[in-house]
Amino acid sequence: MSANPTAATAGSATTENAVAEATRAVVQDFIAARMAGDTARLVELFADRVDWLLAENPVVPWIRPRSTGAECAAQAAELAEHTVPEDSRASLDAFLVDGTDAVLTGHVSGTVRATGKTFEGPFALRLTVENGRITRHHLYENSLSIAEACTP
Repeated sequence: MSANPTAATAGSATTENAVAEATRAVVQDFIAARMAGDTARLVELFADRVDWLLAENPVVPWIRPRSTGAECAAQAAELAEHTVPEDSRASLDAFLVDGTDAVLTGHVSGTVRATGKTFEGPFALRLTVENGRITRHHLYENSLSIAEACTP
């Protein structure tokens, strides 16, 4: 037991802050790479194996199970391939970090290239960062709106 509990608490808080700041930095790098369409950087940011969760939606070509860093990184390129880039919008309402976990909430919208139909809705993204790489990517979004936009 530490002779100075305040020092131990301060050291613990410093370690927690360092972990949270490292998580925040990786997530900010992820957002920048995602916005730039930098698949190579996304591959570097994702761990070799990723706990990927996105509600399965068989009518949406870019939504499918993924588990490797390369598969996860490819999702951004697949989304860009199937949507109209100039119509794609994303806004961020909140960016919360607690240790190795980050939660982002916001709003997305876009147009599906094949149908010309639009989709929109809120999203929440939970990411976990371990050893500088993203090990969890759980996305919750308006899958009904996206499915309807993909259906001719």
